[in-house]
Amino acid sequence: MLDEVDRGLIHALHIDGRAPFNRIGEVLGVSTQTVARRYRRLREEFGLRVVGRPDPGQTGTTQWLVRLTTTPSASAQLARALAQRTDTTWVMLTSGGTEVFLIVDGPGFDAPALLLHDLPRTSAITGISAHYVLHTYLGGPTAWPGRLAVLDPEQQRKLRLLEENTTLRAESATDELLFAALRTDGRAGLAQLAEATGLSQSTVARHISDLRAGGALYFDVDVDDRVFGVTTRAMLWASVAPGKLDGVAEALARHEELAFVAATTGSTNLIAEALCPDPASLHTYLTKKLGAFDAIRTLETTPVLATVKSTSQPPLLRSRPAR
Repeated sequence: MLDEVDRGLIHALHIDGRAPFNRIGEVLGVSTQTVARRYRRLREEFGLRVVGRPDPGQTGTTQWLVRLTTTPSASAQLARALAQRTDTTWVMLTSGGTEVFLIVDGPGFDAPALLLHDLPRTSAITGISAHYVLHTYLGGPTAWPGRLAVLDPEQQRKLRLLEENTTLRAESATDELLFAALRTDGRAGLAQLAEATGLSQSTVARHISDLRAGGALYFDVDVDDRVFGVTTRAMLWASVAPGKLDGVAEALARHEELAFVAATTGSTNLIAEALCPDPASLHTYLTKKLGAFDAIRTLETTPVLATVKSTSQPPLLRSRPAR
């Protein structure tokens, strides 16, 4: 488990993933050396990673949620193969090991190659469904509230970027190289990023500043949620009356149990990810909080057994505790 300094550091990185350790130390009231030491420990022991990602709403990229029903004996191998792809950002084993859930990034509305012809042709896949993400209410630039309960408003203000720029601009080839480097390490130094892009360090710094100010670039923080007491995760697939979808989704986005809420295409039009301390807490959430929404007409719950790949994680099976 984490102490207040660890939690404060994670909260700070959610606000500004590239904030210098000395600025974080000033906000937390500890030394720069302490912040650096805690950061290294969180990376080594709990998989902490900061990654830069394009905001789909600003860069024209899209996301598809794909569910593959498989035979239990083939699911882990299939998940690892899909995790090797550069266009997958999340790959998880769900539903007792009979389903692989993944998020696929695409350059535009057209379905990415994975959905059209790259899926392995094997009898182990017994069903496929793809859901286009229409709108994200929680997730992406908006982090799970369970990680954001340490810093007060004044501390958060000291960490936030000051510049604002709402002017959108087309993504360039340089931006693509920069995004690729930041997806590997969002805190990579300017010298490393300059080498990856072929630009000067000052130009790289200006590009990052422009992309962030325009909302095209955000920084995600990945860390093992068990350090926050989470042992039970589940994907929730709901069907909501269309006229009430926005209201329900916006209300769910304020629930501390949820880390992701989005509207999608498909037989269900709302998906959410629940993070709970134990199965009993998940049951209480489903029956009490979700049960209060009459507009939710159907609900399917699929437990997450293991994360094979996350936004920053190399394709390596990371198991969760037994449910």
